[in-house]
Amino acid sequence: MTALQSLVAAELDAPVAPVVRDFASALAERYGGAAEAVLFYGSCLRERNLDGLMLDFYLLVDRYEHAYAKRWLALANRLIPPNVFYLEHGGHRAKYAVLTLDDFARLCGPETKSVSVWARFAQPSALVWCRGASARSRVVAAIARAAPTLLAAARPMLPDRLTVGELWSGAFAHTYEAELRAERKGRNASIVDADPARYRGFTAPALAEAGLSAQLEGDRVSFARLSDGRAGARAWAARRRYGKLLSVLRLLKATFTFDGGIDYLAWKITRHSGVAIAIAPWQRRHPILAGLLLLPQLRRKGAVR
Repeated sequence: MTALQSLVAAELDAPVAPVVRDFASALAERYGGAAEAVLFYGSCLRERNLDGLMLDFYLLVDRYEHAYAKRWLALANRLIPPNVFYLEHGGHRAKYAVLTLDDFARLCGPETKSVSVWARFAQPSALVWCRGASARSRVVAAIARAAPTLLAAARPMLPDRLTVGELWSGAFAHTYEAELRAERKGRNASIVDADPARYRGFTAPALAEAGLSAQLEGDRVSFARLSDGRAGARAWAARRRYGKLLSVLRLLKATFTFDGGIDYLAWKITRHSGVAIAIAPWQRRHPILAGLLLLPQLRRKGAVR
């Protein structure tokens, strides 16, 4: 293992609440032999009290055709990954995204314009169910790609000298702008502030894997001066265009795969942005039309960016 893979492997084994492992086992059982691994991530991983929160999982499968009885679901997952579903178990609620292990590894790396997966898995995650040692090794290798991808992409947009916290929070800020996100300003910094020691430990190996030459002195990072940052700016402009379109397509797809999807979106937007949203009965009957009409209003109110 590389130094970064060792850090990722240790982090994936961190303890989680028993309810999380029980939920993950139920989720894997639901998909039978197709399930390879279940990852727990996001704000719920950072919260000690899970009451009233919706758990966040990624379910990794061997093939989409093995995961679904309906062909259209497999096709949708392949064309606009991931598929997102809702599940209740043991008195708790969760949403989970489905990807093949191969797609997960690809989407953790720089070969994709979508920031969705590598932005999330540059943050902490826990491997709460796994089929075996081979699947675990592949998950570790995939997640170890995420942080270097994030930092390499963000470097042209960051100053030459900054703190470790500014490095990571600045990088996450750009990923937030590349998706439709219902988050308050400063969310990127709060992610890093939740576990600053973790990000300090990941900085040197992640920079090395990204091929970025930098000096680390205490909490300070110094990069060599860039000769031209225009290519990086163009790359982020392309990511923003692609990411916003992809976010809309995923939301439209979720109206078919996510029971109560529009109510969940309203809850999430209110929780993260503070903008209250009331869903009318007609909007539940016609979630696609409702979503298209709501989106411009939410952007004007600053509920999504």
